[in-house]
Amino acid sequence: MAAPPQIAILGAGIFVKTQYIPRLSEISNLLCLKYIWSRSEESARGAVEIAKQHFPGVKCKWGDQGLNDIILDASVLGVAVVLAGQAQVDISLELLKAGKHVIQEKPAAASTPEIETALASYNFICTSSGQPIWAVAENYRFEPAFLESKKLMADVGDMMNVQVIIEGSMNGSNPYFSSSWRRNFEGGFILDMGVHFIAGLRMMVGCEVTSVSAITSHVDATLPPPDIISSNFMLENGCSGVFVMVVSSSSPKIIWRVVGTKGTLQVERGKDNGKHGYLVSLYSPDGQCKSTFYSFSGVTEELKAFIQDISQAIVKVICPIHVCFGCFIFHSSTCILLFLLLSRMFGINVS
Repeated sequence: MAAPPQIAILGAGIFVKTQYIPRLSEISNLLCLKYIWSRSEESARGAVEIAKQHFPGVKCKWGDQGLNDIILDASVLGVAVVLAGQAQVDISLELLKAGKHVIQEKPAAASTPEIETALASYNFICTSSGQPIWAVAENYRFEPAFLESKKLMADVGDMMNVQVIIEGSMNGSNPYFSSSWRRNFEGGFILDMGVHFIAGLRMMVGCEVTSVSAITSHVDATLPPPDIISSNFMLENGCSGVFVMVVSSSSPKIIWRVVGTKGTLQVERGKDNGKHGYLVSLYSPDGQCKSTFYSFSGVTEELKAFIQDISQAIVKVICPIHVCFGCFIFHSSTCILLFLLLSRMFGINVS
């Protein structure tokens, strides 16, 4: 039996400490975590101390030399890039050029031109040095609730309308509230959070957004602008919908709802027996409702899929593009960037 692949994590922030390390520990039989890197020694050592509870052999790397050590280490097969959004693409391309498989946290890039240039570079890398995997992490596509809702869509008949209502809770009690890169990233929390909700929408309805118009506003002075977006969109199947997002609300609520000719399907974020997750409800014309709660497990499942892919060194062909999970790079990021474009224009409609 082949030895588990050795991987490294670039980044030592909140998401690495609270999600990557715990979730990787759940599948520790599938991998060996060799390095955790950060720009500063202090940050890297802090994350390594947490990781050693599950991966006692993990080593600490920091700064330019530490990054170069990882790039040159031929035993490292895959790397998770979990850094500030502004820095991820350039570092991912460095790793890909060295033949490393990469799973990069969202957002895929800061703009459409940036990701188009990056994809051109990636395609060149693939023609000259094999085909390393470049995956963009978007855990909503791996959540059991959305996988199940996609199956249940057949029971609602023809789609009549779609509603995505996001009333977030990005306030001082949220650990990401003070995140400097999100505040300095054009689009702010609308972009960083919105990527998830668009990914959930696409997963649920199974088709793409073809046009969008929106009005944005900035109400909460403690948040970067804009913090509210109200938009209308059209899907490629002709169905219309609304996407409304309030970054910080006093009464948080997150819902995806599809109204069809034979019923209505709703996915709502919530909690059951102390576990966070989603309630999937199918409403039939006779007034009956069948509901099932699914706990969060998307991060674990996406990391497991990446590890399995790099273990086989074969890209799973989920869609016709060379990037593993590439549909998110092309379509979901483009969709949210359309919303972002509207945010920049503050109320000018685009369709």
